[in-house]
Amino acid sequence: MPYLTLFIATIFCANWAIEVYGLVPVGPDLVAPAGVYFAGLAFTFRDLAQERVGRGWIAAAIVAGALISGLVSTKFALASGVAFLASELLDFAVYTPLRRRNWIGAVAASNIVGLVADSVIFLTLAFGSLQYLPGQVVGKAWMTVLAVAVLWLLRRRAAPSPER
Repeated sequence: MPYLTLFIATIFCANWAIEVYGLVPVGPDLVAPAGVYFAGLAFTFRDLAQERVGRGWIAAAIVAGALISGLVSTKFALASGVAFLASELLDFAVYTPLRRRNWIGAVAASNIVGLVADSVIFLTLAFGSLQYLPGQVVGKAWMTVLAVAVLWLLRRRAAPSPER
């Protein structure tokens, strides 16, 4: 259950980071709420956890992460909980059917769909505006690229090498 724990932790850390740091730079002339980097990692941990414990546990983890986040900010906890649940439904539609054919591709595709949906819903509920949407998308995309690259390298190293 380490991936499930990491998923819950990233939900909490995303909300904590926003409360503590506010806005952060994510690229030239782009800012986003500071939780963007943790939220970007959360999508990959979600997919990894789904492989280990199943979809039902993911919804419970989102609720747990939102409840724990309520200790920091009820506004951000509610917004992130709703956003993660909505993006999770999209993840079921994207990641689940693709994962058997191309696992890394499924992680990348579901992260992209999830990060856009999550960003639109979160920003609307937490800030009442999509002003930071470009920064949210870019920040989460950076983390998705990093996470997918690390997973690809780990899978490549773990694959048996062909005999010569």
